Amino acid sequence: MSVTVNGIDELKKLAGSDLGTSEWIEITQERINTFADATGDHQWIHVDPEKAAEGPFGAPIAHGYLTLSLFIPLFTELLDVQGVTTKVNYGLNKVRFPSPVKVGSKIRLVAGLAAVEDVPGGVQITVDGTIEIEGAAKPAAVLQSLSRFYA
Repeated sequence: MSVTVNGIDELKKLAGSDLGTSEWIEITQERINTFADATGDHQWIHVDPEKAAEGPFGAPIAHGYLTLSLFIPLFTELLDVQGVTTKVNYGLNKVRFPSPVKVGSKIRLVAGLAAVEDVPGGVQITVDGTIEIEGAAKPAAVLQSLSRFYA
């Protein structure tokens, strides 16, 4: 369920709050192949289902950076900031990939708004996120993301 805020002042009031959990999305072989085509990373462990079935994970796995790239669409399910002119990704403080995402798995984001800090012309938010894999003991990704919102 999305939290909607109107402007920077309302966003600041959310600092330290839990933003909830996104819906599950399935990681298909088609999505993995499209990512491979976009990035030029066609390693067999991602795009060759027969060979990957005999590999260390027993199936093709998503690229770690594919999983990371899905942070934004998952995050936008949780927080909608209106009343600002510009929204930009500023970077990451950290990211880890504790568990591979096998083709056919479903992932979702659990996130919290760790901080909201003033920057010239707006604010920078720090989001603590965990991308979970349905039924898995370890998450696909644990990250801390930075975004900026300008008035």
